[in-house]
Amino acid sequence: MKLIWPAKINGKIRAPPSKSMAQRAIAIAALANGASTISNMPECDDALAAISCARALGAKVSVKNDIVKIKGNAGNSASARLAGMSGNSSSAISIGKPRKSSSAILAGRTGKSSETLDCHESGLSLRMFTPIAAAMGGNFMITGSGSLLKRPVGMMEKPLKELGAACFTRKGFPPIKVQGLLQGGRAKVDGSTSSQFVTGLLIALPLCPKNSELVVKSLKSKPYVEMTLQLIGRFGGEVKAGKGLSKFTIRGNQEYKPAKYKVEGDWSGAAFVLVAGAVAGSAEVSGLGMRSLQADRRIVDALRKSGAIVRIGKSSISVQKPKNGLKAFTFDATQCPDLFPPIAALALNCKGVTKITGAKRLAGKESDRGMAIAKEFAKLGAKVEVAGDSMKITGTAIAGGAVDSHNDHRIAMACAVAALNSKNGVSINGEECVSKSYPGFFEDLKKLRQKR
Repeated sequence: MKLIWPAKINGKIRAPPSKSMAQRAIAIAALANGASTISNMPECDDALAAISCARALGAKVSVKNDIVKIKGNAGNSASARLAGMSGNSSSAISIGKPRKSSSAILAGRTGKSSETLDCHESGLSLRMFTPIAAAMGGNFMITGSGSLLKRPVGMMEKPLKELGAACFTRKGFPPIKVQGLLQGGRAKVDGSTSSQFVTGLLIALPLCPKNSELVVKSLKSKPYVEMTLQLIGRFGGEVKAGKGLSKFTIRGNQEYKPAKYKVEGDWSGAAFVLVAGAVAGSAEVSGLGMRSLQADRRIVDALRKSGAIVRIGKSSISVQKPKNGLKAFTFDATQCPDLFPPIAALALNCKGVTKITGAKRLAGKESDRGMAIAKEFAKLGAKVEVAGDSMKITGTAIAGGAVDSHNDHRIAMACAVAALNSKNGVSINGEECVSKSYPGFFEDLKKLRQKR
């Protein structure tokens, strides 16, 4: 249990590396024809899960400090093996099991075979590596632990079948089993639940023997797909995106090239520190790119709407609490649902009722975040209403108390930020879950604290 006392905030920290960008880079590097180097790698649990999956697919991965070197397993992809066979790609082909990784999953600690991809609690790894595994051919089980086993994945079954691979789930939930060989072709995907499966398909389809056309309906979190396209291009792949990211055309038989890539700063984690500055003094975060495609860069818009003083430098951003206090605002978080927790902590300190839309996106996260925010903030003396697609938060001074993280890293961080202006402090149960994305969060918050 972590106790966060009320405090003023002042100082500067460096943004943690982006786990979203890191996981995508690991996946693509694992498929490249050669050795790639990824620097500024986060030490978070989700990055370790992606490394685990890369090794399970046969990539050779070495880690030293924040530098990861990955020798890809391009020779085991569908198109590479088909290219080495006589006859055309439409012939019936018997595909054996993929070769085992020379490194055990997570340096041999899990004891699982290379046909099992253990994604731990990473939703992105689960949905992204499923079509990637199908592109390798053979039999794979993609699974995880904790709340990940409650994440919906039923939207994968039909599109993967349309593209040539069999996919089986546990009544729409993990674990997932894929068999056969992803060939390419035409498929329709429902993107209303998550964009993560779309990300996996866009990474996998360039390696398939056939050209592909992907039609996506009701795509949410579009910035995350743009991030994927950016990294595909960084490793030499090509995907043509239609207007509104509703249609993609992908040439088959492509080859990813090895690259050197530095992971950019994480706006999702930095959002909590910036909100802390806005509600309890001031804070500066370096290592953030204003041109980043990350969806959570929009925290700047929310901070400005609240009346916080925002200053943007060449390589850093600073936020300060205004003398006249913060004001309530409205904000659409449909495309950036991970901002709900930090914005909720911000709204607690705003005069009036703040309304955030996009709440329907919250149920399938590490927790039911809408419910978790309302329940835990209520324990502190706050009023949070969730109805339909909106969340309303009434600004108020909170007494403090004991809360539960729901094993959700963003709920834990939101409660810690809320504690800064509490009367008696906040005790957070299960605070260790921040290791999923931002292991150094509490240490960074400690660096910024000033005694009242």
